[in-house]
This record gives sequence, structure tokens and C-alpha cells, in this order.
Amino acid sequence: MNKGVSARDMSLSLGQSPGYINNIENGVNLPSMTVFFYICDYFGITPKEFFDEDNSNPAKIRELDTVAKHLSSEELEHIITIINDLIKNKQCK
Repeated sequence: MNKGVSARDMSLSLGQSPGYINNIENGVNLPSMTVFFYICDYFGITPKEFFDEDNSNPAKIRELDTVAKHLSSEELEHIITIINDLIKNKQCK
């Protein structure tokens, strides 16, 4: 849904039958390892990120990690403080 395509469109983009992704979603079929890797590529995520249920936005987390590597220790502390404040504010609502 985040990608804005239907299961049918995704199935066809992966070179599969129109109902392929629906069958996976409904537990009728499992993808082969090859197709699983294509699915990960399709979403722009790694297999590890695919199975990380606590990570609802793996591409943005990876982007944050990439840019954070260029920050100093002090700058990272500021970012951590900001993130913690955002989490606290979210929990209060």
C-alpha cells in the first residue's frame, strides 16, 4: 500500500500471474527465494528489513543511518535528544 500499487500490479511487475501476490497474502502460496529477493528489490529493502516487524519504514531508517554516519558525536547527541522528544510527545497524545 505504501508504494501505491495494487497486488495485481505488483504481481505483474514481478513477472508473475495477476493473482500471485494475493495468493501469498492469503497464505495459498509462498514465494520462491528468487521471487522473495525480487519482492525485496521491488520495495527497496533488504531481506532483514523485510522481516523486521518493528521497522515500519525501513527505507527512511536506512537513509537516517546513512546520513547520521557523517555527523559528529555532539551532533548525534542532538539528534538523539530530538528523537526522544518526538517519541515522548507522541506518547502523550
